[in-house]
Amino acid sequence: MLRYKDIIEEYGNPLNISERETVEYLQRVFEHHFDSTPYWRKMKGKIDLNEIFEGTLNEIFEKIFNAKLAVDEDYLRNNWLDFVPENYNGRIRFYQSSGTTRERAIGHWSYEYLKLLVKYLRVSFDEIYGLDKKYNEDHKMRAIVHGPYGWYQEEISELVWSYGGLLYFIGVETDGIKQELKEKRLEEVLEGRLGPLARYTKRIFEKDRINTIRTGPQMLALVPETENIETIILSGLGITVNSLKEIQKTFTNSTIIPLYGYYAFGDIIGMLKNNEVVYYPNYPFTIIFPLVQEEGQYKIVKYGERGKMGLIIARPELLIVKIEDENMSRVPPMPPFEWDGFGNPRRGKKVV
Repeated sequence: MLRYKDIIEEYGNPLNISERETVEYLQRVFEHHFDSTPYWRKMKGKIDLNEIFEGTLNEIFEKIFNAKLAVDEDYLRNNWLDFVPENYNGRIRFYQSSGTTRERAIGHWSYEYLKLLVKYLRVSFDEIYGLDKKYNEDHKMRAIVHGPYGWYQEEISELVWSYGGLLYFIGVETDGIKQELKEKRLEEVLEGRLGPLARYTKRIFEKDRINTIRTGPQMLALVPETENIETIILSGLGITVNSLKEIQKTFTNSTIIPLYGYYAFGDIIGMLKNNEVVYYPNYPFTIIFPLVQEEGQYKIVKYGERGKMGLIIARPELLIVKIEDENMSRVPPMPPFEWDGFGNPRRGKKVV
């Protein structure tokens, strides 16, 4: 039985996870789910995990996908209960994806994972962006957050509270919103479906001195006094090098932090480096490499080249192997991270 109690003892510094530790952990997760999870138990006896888990992490990653272990999107979307381990005793909550671009999916998290995710984000925020030096008892984080209810709200709440901060959370119905923003002017959307968000945001800024905001790039138009914002946390596939540079021109006093969010693993942290927006997953729970197919076999692309997202989510309560409809470049390890990242993700462009 794989338990979070054991993982927590081993998960000291989220930025110091070796390849050996990642491989050992990943094999434990696969063995656990092959024994106890309805979907994966069907693979037991058909897949030789000992053979798969020989070699480097890159070799193992390729072998997992070439063993045809990637889950079909429609099956996962319609049969989410098949991915819950039987007799799992942890505190599980089911969440929905945002539904911004397609029909909502449902997935589950353990509360223990939420705490480890926030630990990774907090350590990364401090190491890369120095937020622990910016916010303290004498200068509190006062944050406003726009977004969907569910994991997003819980994650950002725990993160703000970890700094001793105060949080205003303004929930929004995100189902189909990306398409609406494409079809209408921002002013129309803010007067229509996002009318409540715009009104409550205006009211808060009139009464409180907000210094931190987590939102989508378009919603920054609601900020009345840009010079007061010290930290901007952004997410969404619309984030590009140019958009971040343009935002920085307007918010000259702000530290801008890009995040990449996904309903089954939460947020992973990004940086603007070498004229690319790069992201580094929270190893060993989330492992991502860009993949291409060569002669029917999946291969991890070389550094700087682009491929489709190969994704492994590996936790005691959840195992997902998936190819996402997004392409991205492969990025080498970069301080403070000791593992590969990915850069400039874009959805829906065929590269495989």
